[in-house]
Amino acid sequence: MKPETLFLKVVVILLGFPVLALCIFLVPELANLAAKLFPKVDYIKYPVSLIFYVSALPFYFALYQTFKLLRYIDKNKAFSELSVIALKKIKRCAITISILHVLVLPLFYLFAEKDDAPGVVFIGLVVPFASMVIAVFAAVLQKLLKKAIDIKSENDLTI
Repeated sequence: MKPETLFLKVVVILLGFPVLALCIFLVPELANLAAKLFPKVDYIKYPVSLIFYVSALPFYFALYQTFKLLRYIDKNKAFSELSVIALKKIKRCAITISILHVLVLPLFYLFAEKDDAPGVVFIGLVVPFASMVIAVFAAVLQKLLKKAIDIKSENDLTI
């Protein structure tokens, strides 16, 4: 195991803990807040909770794919089709997270309107925008890696 990737692997593992804590402590509070904002709709807390919990699944899957990508780097298989596939899965997970969190934005808007705090809407936009930045970054890396693999295979054929 290379020391460069060891640090990154530890960081990837540590990234999972805050999201787990948010799922345990913050999501029930947000669901209760949604129930207060929509008192006429009895079951609103369940879809809100479901969206947040479901968005945690692609997050952890993307962390797993990142961990696999770091293992490929350790094994000197960074320039392989496996790395391209891992980046593609990371990109799809980021897009999924962004879409799911955009579905919850009306809740942030209603809270901002009720509390007279318009900045809360921008807080709700942090996760979708960060996810889209990750998706774009993964897409760019995927294309660059694919191009590098194609050039490498072309050079292998000419020698």
